Amino acid sequence: MFIQTETTPNPATLKFRPGQSVLDNGTADFPSPESASASPLAQRLFAVDGVTAVFFGDDFITVTKQEALDWNHLKPSVLGAIMEHFQSGAPVIETGAEQAAHTAHDGPDAEIVSQIKELLDTRVRPAVAQDGGDITFHGFDRGIVYLTMKGACAGCPSSTMTLKMGIENLLRHYIPEVTEVRPVAA
Repeated sequence: MFIQTETTPNPATLKFRPGQSVLDNGTADFPSPESASASPLAQRLFAVDGVTAVFFGDDFITVTKQEALDWNHLKPSVLGAIMEHFQSGAPVIETGAEQAAHTAHDGPDAEIVSQIKELLDTRVRPAVAQDGGDITFHGFDRGIVYLTMKGACAGCPSSTMTLKMGIENLLRHYIPEVTEVRPVAA
């Protein structure tokens, strides 16, 4: 098994590509060891000293480390954990475990929210996945769109710029009812 690694805009996060499918659909975010109970792979990665968060996409895994640690020391252990997991035949996530999705929204703004989710799915999420993360819809209230940032996007130094200059401008361009975009903690 050959696992490629890629840097992300977040220096504390590396993207690992195992050369095979990680998730069949959606994403899965594990911001802490306690959140990893449904994922044997996430549990194995959290067992590596210094790993602080794990995120899965369709064909990648992003791992976030403690700031004080150097990737040159941590990367071999993470690569080993990923390789061991895929060779074990264990599932990435236990059957029936919930994966990341947009928050449901109904009510008077349902049509606007539908447009927001469509733009996120077609324009934003594919680009953010390339950087090892995901962004999901959390809510819409009085022109403000609330988004949850996951994976490499969570805690990324450039995430505020991405939200304000990229996503906010895109949504405001296509949906006049949108006035602002704000992050929400996962």
